[in-house]
Amino acid sequence: MSNAARNEPASAKARTLAEALPYIQRFHGKTIVVKFGGNAMIDEELKSGFARDVVLLKLVGMNPVVVHGGGPQIEKLLAQLGIRSEFVQGMRVTDAATMDVVEMVLGGAVNKDIVTLINQAGGKAVGLTGQDGAFIRAKKMLMPSREKPNEYVDIGQVGEVETIDPSVIRSLEAGGFIPVVAPIGIGREGESYNINADLVAGKLAQVLGAEKLVILTNTPGVLDEKGRLLTGITPRQIDEMVASGALSGGMLPKIGSALEAARSGVKSVHIIDGRVPHALMLEVLTDEGVGTLIRSS
Repeated sequence: MSNAARNEPASAKARTLAEALPYIQRFHGKTIVVKFGGNAMIDEELKSGFARDVVLLKLVGMNPVVVHGGGPQIEKLLAQLGIRSEFVQGMRVTDAATMDVVEMVLGGAVNKDIVTLINQAGGKAVGLTGQDGAFIRAKKMLMPSREKPNEYVDIGQVGEVETIDPSVIRSLEAGGFIPVVAPIGIGREGESYNINADLVAGKLAQVLGAEKLVILTNTPGVLDEKGRLLTGITPRQIDEMVASGALSGGMLPKIGSALEAARSGVKSVHIIDGRVPHALMLEVLTDEGVGTLIRSS
């Protein structure tokens, strides 16, 4: 093997590091909210890679905040308990029994798993739900009926965000910690609410004045009616795709929270493919785009 061939891997690493430098400089001290979900939460290698990416962002001076889902894990436990799942417009119908499972899975097992992975990778993660310090205040969400105009569907203990107190997250960031947030809110009477993780991530990004909102999914990004990736998309295009049915189900809350965040001051919003190893690092620190950029206009 020639010296040139032996030096090629080292040269490639050097180019990658040099490519990352301007992004590190640009985003130093900035908050990046990451919605962690999909296959990236199930595949052990992807989970470990995600944890290392988060720790790297923190070490180079950024402030990552992780908001996680847990749909597959909730589904698995519900099935084991013989509780049937039901969805309305991409939202899980949540009765009292389902809410107990949601709290066990999101606030317990899943949250602690992510915290442990980040800590094992060398970070200092702290897990919390919106109930901690009552920092996510929520109210019952009523879904507009598609069959009966001017009527609403009650989907149980599903909430929407009323307010978020950023002081808890700010204190953790200032102490060098990485917040890991489970999307459970608290009502005025102390009741718990299951909140879609995409909505929590979007609202949190707005309140924190985040530089970026990055949503990991099980798709390459937002796809058009022919299944082609849209690397950039505008609100008008999104409205047209929703009206045509090209966007539906679980993509609706993702796209809705992304749009609202972009319109509310979050500088860039990305829906990316969490099945790609180190998708978060590729999105933040390199020229490689691995998803869809949501533009505010």
